[in-house]
Amino acid sequence: MTAQVFIDGEAGTTGLQIRARLEARADVRLIRLADEERKDSAARARALNAADLAILCLPDTAAREAVTLIDNPDTRVIDASTAHRTDPDWVYGFPEMDAEQTAKVAAAKRVSNPGCYSTGAIALLRPLVSGGLLPRDFPVTVNAVSGYSGGGKGLIRRYEDPAAPDRLSNAYRAYALRLAHKHLPEMQVHGGLDETPLFLPAVGNYHQGMLVQVPLQLWALPGKPTPDALRERLTAHYAGQDFVSVAGAAETAAREDLDPEGLNGTNAMRLYVFGNSAGDQALLVAVLDNLGKGASGAAVQNMNLMLGLEPAAGLDQRLAA
Repeated sequence: MTAQVFIDGEAGTTGLQIRARLEARADVRLIRLADEERKDSAARARALNAADLAILCLPDTAAREAVTLIDNPDTRVIDASTAHRTDPDWVYGFPEMDAEQTAKVAAAKRVSNPGCYSTGAIALLRPLVSGGLLPRDFPVTVNAVSGYSGGGKGLIRRYEDPAAPDRLSNAYRAYALRLAHKHLPEMQVHGGLDETPLFLPAVGNYHQGMLVQVPLQLWALPGKPTPDALRERLTAHYAGQDFVSVAGAAETAAREDLDPEGLNGTNAMRLYVFGNSAGDQALLVAVLDNLGKGASGAAVQNMNLMLGLEPAAGLDQRLAA
């Protein structure tokens, strides 16, 4: 049976990428609204309630409002906004987060799609916290850089439109300097941390792809774990996963640098553990596409699980970056 799927907000950056992953599939039929209906609450309500699964690609307030329009008990929802990411009534849509999460996503009626930065940070932190290598109260710092597509259509226009009056052309921009980025609550809650991490994001002058980095002073950790011990813990945690993998010691040692665009167009995330020669410092790094595993790819992965479809459907081909 073909699943009926409605993307509420399909004209946005994430919605367009989800549509590109779904529109050629035979196991899914997209419910589409005419342009003039996309902001019509009655038309959206009809589409939401006709869907087997609705994917909300909306600002937080609009996403909350969309949920109130659903009265069909069989309509399942994936929310790509920040609105429900720490809501206990919603399942967090990072299936690889722990051993039970895939089953939780598959059984859920309401799933919150993770933030792009959060996906990388939680992937690195949670296994170390749950494995006892990183204390829950450790003062964690997360540094990251993303392509400008992470800022949506407005930021894309500022970088790509030569006629934009507020055009940006700088190579690199630090932002969220008040240390209150919207991804922080989910990093703390789902990363297993007692305290809010210090998060320092930046935007590079390129379209998509990201690096998320967690530096650690290993001498400050209980037991003073080695970089190899951290890598072994991550490797064991993600063993057998389709989309999240951990680079081995030989590959890591051969790396002189990392390309944030290296996994663009995929739903993959690659994790690295670098260490200094003394073995008392480590740098954890996640490489992912902020529009792939960081957004639209994750939504399609969660959709596949929730509808009982082939887990890798729509995710095994590299989309044009």
